[in-house]
Amino acid sequence: MTHPPSGGTRTPRTPDPVSAPAGVPAQRRTTWSAQAERLRAVATTEPGRLQIIGAVLALLVVAFGAVTTLEISSRASSADDVVSRSQPLSADAADIYRFLADADTTAASGFLAGAQEPEAVGRQYRKDIEEAARLLVKASGSTEADSASSREIATLNKLLPVYTGLIERARANNRQGLPLGGAYLRYANQKMTGEMLPAAERLYAAETGRLETDSADARQWPLLSLGAGVLVLGALVWMQRRTYRRTNRVLNHGLLAATAAASVVVLWLAVGHTVARAELRSAMAHGQASLEVLNDARINSLKARANENLTLVARGAVLTPDGSADQYEADYTTGMKALRDRLEKAGRLADDESGKAPVLAATEAVTAWQARHREARATDDRGDYDGALQQIIGSEGSTGQSFQRVDAALEEALAHEQGEFGSAAKGARGALRGLPTGAAALAVLGAAAVIVGVNRRLSEYR
Repeated sequence: MTHPPSGGTRTPRTPDPVSAPAGVPAQRRTTWSAQAERLRAVATTEPGRLQIIGAVLALLVVAFGAVTTLEISSRASSADDVVSRSQPLSADAADIYRFLADADTTAASGFLAGAQEPEAVGRQYRKDIEEAARLLVKASGSTEADSASSREIATLNKLLPVYTGLIERARANNRQGLPLGGAYLRYANQKMTGEMLPAAERLYAAETGRLETDSADARQWPLLSLGAGVLVLGALVWMQRRTYRRTNRVLNHGLLAATAAASVVVLWLAVGHTVARAELRSAMAHGQASLEVLNDARINSLKARANENLTLVARGAVLTPDGSADQYEADYTTGMKALRDRLEKAGRLADDESGKAPVLAATEAVTAWQARHREARATDDRGDYDGALQQIIGSEGSTGQSFQRVDAALEEALAHEQGEFGSAAKGARGALRGLPTGAAALAVLGAAAVIVGVNRRLSEYR
């Protein structure tokens, strides 16, 4: 029998094509195989199955906490934006429009007063311009550079000094008794109504749209968190039922604590988000809807007042396109009709007496305003310009007094609805506050309780 010589070469062993995939080192393959075999061996015993189930349950609880924390953090951030960013910006945009419109109205009133403009009128005009400029700067710092709001702010910043320059020219000519002052005033009004106020209106629409988006984001149901919570609770109940059937023990304190923690998170999540949704829906359906209508009403009252003043300034020089009527008088009539419509809607939206009372006062003042306006127009049509002027800007029984009552009532109504919105929106933010942190903490405690409960069962096998 012939034996191979000592030290001779051996024929290399051919790797198994099934157990040795191409490119996988044999040592690593051996490690993987050993681990797989060990895992299969562990899974065939009850202690091993308990360890695997416990690890999976703990991971599920932690994942539930992580999903809830991330999802509710997003909702809470949107709710906070509603309170601290988008709604204040929407209100500021409305105020920019109002200050600009009031400046135009006040400038016309000062022009009608004659060469010596009353100090109070001049002070009010300067205040309106300064406040509009301040709010534009504030809004500019809170908007993105390439947004629609930023473009409208840039337009207003460009046009504002042009407008004030035209008003100063109108005043200078008026002080000298030159009729050119009226032309400058009408041109300034065209610049305001044709370019500036539309830009301010678009700014308001953009900021209100952002408010609605933030509110909608905050109201979205956290479906992933709720689904994960139901899954975790189901898994924990199944594990406790399994333990009961195998050991005949009713309770496992660790698993029971984990179930309680998960239940608290799910309940907190459902109740907190339900409350937040209800509060935000109330804020938008009542507060913000009323604010939009009341802002429209105030804007229409300011436009109507400016057109009423310009009717006397122009003295019939500006006609409608068909030449049948005075353009400013026609615009006044349109504005007053819109004002009445807005007040009627505001009355329907007001949900308490504190909200209804100022709207009713404004409606009554509008009725008196229209009656006085008709008297002033009749006086002017008879050729008594000075008499009509007193009925428009006089200190007793004038349309100016009626306008002031309308404006004061609308300001009161706006303040009330702003308070209603703020209260509801802050309630929504408060309902979500603490939930992300609480969910994370309870998830960690629940996972730890699962491990403790499973280890308690494992100790019985030692």
